[in-house]
Amino acid sequence: MMNDTLSPGRILRLSVLTIGAIVFLAPYIFMISTAGKAQSDIFSSSLSLIPQTWFYVENFSKALSRVSMGSLLLNGVVVCGLILIVQVVVAIPCAYAMAKLSFRAARLMMALVMLGLLVPIHATALPLYVAFDKMSALNSYFALVAPFSISVFAIFLFLQFFRGIPDDLIHAARLDGMSETGIVMRVIVPNAWPAITAFSIFSVVAHWNDLFWPLIVVTNQAYATPPLGLLYFRAAEAGDDYGALMAATLIITLPLVLAFLFAQKRFVEGITMTGLKG
Repeated sequence: MMNDTLSPGRILRLSVLTIGAIVFLAPYIFMISTAGKAQSDIFSSSLSLIPQTWFYVENFSKALSRVSMGSLLLNGVVVCGLILIVQVVVAIPCAYAMAKLSFRAARLMMALVMLGLLVPIHATALPLYVAFDKMSALNSYFALVAPFSISVFAIFLFLQFFRGIPDDLIHAARLDGMSETGIVMRVIVPNAWPAITAFSIFSVVAHWNDLFWPLIVVTNQAYATPPLGLLYFRAAEAGDDYGALMAATLIITLPLVLAFLFAQKRFVEGITMTGLKG
């Protein structure tokens, strides 16, 4: 038991994981440290993670007063929530049809899904912007949500998961008189929560942190999302006050960290089961 615990392979794995964790956590640790420093500490010649003078209260007060932080967080929740709901509602029936129903266009649909994974939002940004401008829909939740309402990644992820659900379970539901809609709602969705949770983390993190699209379609600060609000904060209000800027960044990133910690078990389970049942 002792030899297995201290085996070279195990030590190597733990060392690699520790180094990786330090690399990924270093920016966040630096951000927490900077959020509690005065300007003199931030621009001093010596690098120290522990602030010489604790300025957390002052920096967080500036962050909350210089921009409408509550409005930014609310916009982020509304936009990410609407995008996630629409994506899941659209993706689950599509993935179910491709995984469990037989129709002629199944291979074509699969090819389109794979092709869709290769098309970034940047490639369609200009025509989408022109379309929303013609519709007078800029500076609205609709402009922020609509381009992401169909997620080919969600369809692909759910497709891989649904392929692992036994066909006998679906056949039994049909023998009981369930419609295909009933099967999706009462059989597929209750068994798909690990995959839904895993995709929810991907979707919320991606759209909460997205700056590219809001920067294009939003000029009214009333509809600003958290990353766009930070841009306004830095350019218009904060100047070179990096302590307050880091405090604002912490406030905006904290919901993502808490959400991931809360859903971590389901997230790992969903990714593992989706990968094994491909």
